Amino acid sequence: MILHVDMDAFFAAVEQLDNPQLRGKPVIVGGHSNRGVVTTASYEARKFGVRSAMPMFQARKLCPHGIIVPGRRRRYQQVSHRVMTVLNSVSPLVQPTSIDEAYVDIGGLERLWGSPEQIGRKIKKTVFETVHLTCSVGIAPVKFLAKIASDLEKPDGLTIICPHQALDFAAGLAITRIPGVGRRTAAQLDQFGIKTLGDVRAFSVRALTAKLGKFGRRLHQLAHLQDASQVTPHREAKSISSENTLARDTRDAVVIKRQLLHHAEDVARQLRKAGLRARTIHLKLKLADFKLVTRSKTPAAATWSSRAIYTTACELLSQYRLTQPVRLVGVGTSGLQPAGKPMQADLFESSGQDSRDWEQVDRTVDAIAAKFGRQFIGRASLKK
Repeated sequence: MILHVDMDAFFAAVEQLDNPQLRGKPVIVGGHSNRGVVTTASYEARKFGVRSAMPMFQARKLCPHGIIVPGRRRRYQQVSHRVMTVLNSVSPLVQPTSIDEAYVDIGGLERLWGSPEQIGRKIKKTVFETVHLTCSVGIAPVKFLAKIASDLEKPDGLTIICPHQALDFAAGLAITRIPGVGRRTAAQLDQFGIKTLGDVRAFSVRALTAKLGKFGRRLHQLAHLQDASQVTPHREAKSISSENTLARDTRDAVVIKRQLLHHAEDVARQLRKAGLRARTIHLKLKLADFKLVTRSKTPAAATWSSRAIYTTACELLSQYRLTQPVRLVGVGTSGLQPAGKPMQADLFESSGQDSRDWEQVDRTVDAIAAKFGRQFIGRASLKK
């Protein structure tokens, strides 16, 4: 059996925990600017229709008396670490999927901890005693059903789908509840009368693949509970990125490059912390009409140097002709590999020694920031 843990309104709940004056009130975590988006909303705010990823201006309209807080990523990571420690004390097979969610393989633990229900209640109780926050738990024979189950009785819920119930339960699920089925895919499926996961069983793999490509095969497997995905304790990062929405749309290259520098430093810092170098560097722009533009380049050498990442991002920017203002700027990396691999001389530096010198500067900045705080040090071009 697979157990899925989902912390309830996690970021907002942490804010209410740390500030008693916020308890019982509609808390909205996200940027104060109307151009920002909602990261998480407390259940008091959700009653007014506020949801994650909603534009902040819309959240303000729905809940004008909502209390907006900017969010504290480091604090959330601290609490998340304590939650994951609780899960690892129950089973060696724990797969975090985000800062506030994780799968736990509880197969074979009955003699140690009891029935699936007892294990679920033990986890909920221990998490609450450890971090003073509630979580919702779903238990099922396969991962995708466990995740869906954890969302059915929020907050502070516990839903168990026994093996003999699983097929019937899956058949009644609305197709929009299935991971990977967005509005566009749901509209496609609706044309063929597919409204529930059970409806999928009337179609062959070939027919579904013809309509939906590879996802058609995946959907057929889920409909028949043929989900072979396992709980994998250590997932290697596939990409690292950083982005933000600007306070004002702009076509000013200086402003955009200043953002690229900020994000390049953030991405490089994450790479160094993870002991990774990146092979491919990505530029991400969202234009005023919300069109998403992405460009990428794979230099000869993998890097964790902020200068190399920034220089490549600027090069990608110069190759794209801006026809309208930009509202979001981001930098990303992929093709990650352990930093211990031999590194070629960085093509963006005059020599391999220059590259090593620049990375030494980055490590020195990291050390100073770790001791005194990141607000006390930064590139001169950012100090404006």
